[in-house]
Amino acid sequence: MDHHLLVFVTVVEKENFSRAAEELHMTQPAVSQYIRMLERATGSKLLERSNKYVRLTRAGEIVYHYAKEILGLYTRMQCLVDDLMNKASGNLSIGASYTFGEYVLPHIIAALHAQYPLIKPKITIGNTREIAELVAAHQLDVGIVEGEFHHDQLSIEPFAEDSMSIVVSANHRLAGKSRVDIADLCAETWIIRETGSGTRDATDKMFARFGLVPGSTMEFGSTQIIKESVEAGLGITFLSHWAVRKELSLGSLRLLPMEGFPFVRKFYAVTKSAQFQTRAVELFLALLRSEI
Repeated sequence: MDHHLLVFVTVVEKENFSRAAEELHMTQPAVSQYIRMLERATGSKLLERSNKYVRLTRAGEIVYHYAKEILGLYTRMQCLVDDLMNKASGNLSIGASYTFGEYVLPHIIAALHAQYPLIKPKITIGNTREIAELVAAHQLDVGIVEGEFHHDQLSIEPFAEDSMSIVVSANHRLAGKSRVDIADLCAETWIIRETGSGTRDATDKMFARFGLVPGSTMEFGSTQIIKESVEAGLGITFLSHWAVRKELSLGSLRLLPMEGFPFVRKFYAVTKSAQFQTRAVELFLALLRSEI
């Protein structure tokens, strides 16, 4: 591995030469020397330095982007070689969109750890678009996202279905009704996820399918905040059954009984389109298919 790139990436992410030196178990002058050598090699100044900050130049932004990809490819190569010699082990970087990552993935990780304790998972949570881009950039080994999409550099495999319904507070005026029509919901305030989220994409498709035009909307970037807001009576929402299982059992949230619901979407496993996968990735994907 090119140690110059590792030192450079660490300085950028720690935003400080001394913190990077501590992380890498190096002296600060040695870190500075590596950065100067990399700048000479690229023929460009990569960092703006002062006593208070370290900032990327435009050239530095380009080098940082590709350095991350190169380091990710090196790690992947090493894992593939290690897999030929050893039991399933090593790091496994998993990205997941919010619904799956927060409400389903912990159970999968527990099963993975029980069967393959030498595999060390690292979890990143983001919206569908963010996770897909991180997989494409070799910064994640595998991603799990909600809703269908296309990407030229990725292999996208559906592995499970997810049911979604309209969710209201237990105290909402419609919570006790045996039947609710779409027309009853037009004047409601809808609390929805941000653009780029798989849940937002499903919400927009649901609105279009039923010809529902919300009277007003609030856009929040977290499923947990949305649930809390709905419980508090701020509005209604459209969420996965996985996300509201606990609240339904406690009786603080209700699903509205409506024709055409639950709305079904799929969970997708996303990997880089390539010939090889590490043993850890293969085992994790097999576990996904069998557990959900």
